[in-house]
Amino acid sequence: MSLQWEAVKMNNTNKKMRMNMLRCFGCFLLLATFVAGSALAQELVIYPAKGQSQDQMEKDKFECYSWAKQQSGFDPMQPPQATEAPPQQQAQRGGAGRGAARGAAVGYVGGKILSDSGSGSKGAKAGAATGALVGGMRRRDQQRQQQQAEQQWAQEQAAQYTQARNSYNRAYSACLEGRGYTVK
Repeated sequence: MSLQWEAVKMNNTNKKMRMNMLRCFGCFLLLATFVAGSALAQELVIYPAKGQSQDQMEKDKFECYSWAKQQSGFDPMQPPQATEAPPQQQAQRGGAGRGAARGAAVGYVGGKILSDSGSGSKGAKAGAATGALVGGMRRRDQQRQQQQAEQQWAQEQAAQYTQARNSYNRAYSACLEGRGYTVK
C-alpha cells in the first residue's frame, strides 16, 4: 500500500511540474508575441533628405544608434530581458479529497443529530459530496488566480519593452533628423 501511495504522489508531482512548465512556456509565448508585434510596428523609414550618400547614411545611422542607446538605456539589437515571472502559488493538497473527508465528518454528525434513525450515513454522503465540490471549486479558483497573475506579468513586460523601445526610437529619430534625414 505504501509503495502504491508513493507512486501516486510521484505521478502527481510530475503532472504539476509539467503543468508549471507549460504555464511558463505559455507566458513566454505571450510575451514574445507582444514584443514581436510591437517591434514590427516600430520599424522606422529613413530618407536622406539632403542627398546624403549611402556610406554617409550608414555612418550616421550607426552614430545615432549609439547615441540613442546611451540616451534611452535601450538597445534594440539585444533580446528583451524579462524580469522574473510571478512565483507559482503553492497549491493546497487534496482539494476535493480533503473537502470530501471534512464534509463527510460534518455530514455524519449532522445526520446523527437530525436523523430519526440515528444513522449518519446519509448525512455523511451528502457532506462528502458537498465537501468535494467546495474543495474542487477552491482549487480551480487558485488556478484561475495564478493564470491571471501570469497574464498580468506578461502584459507588464510587453508594456515595459514598448515604452523603452519608443524612448529609443524618439532619440534615434531626433538624432537622424538633426543630421538632415526624414524619419517616419
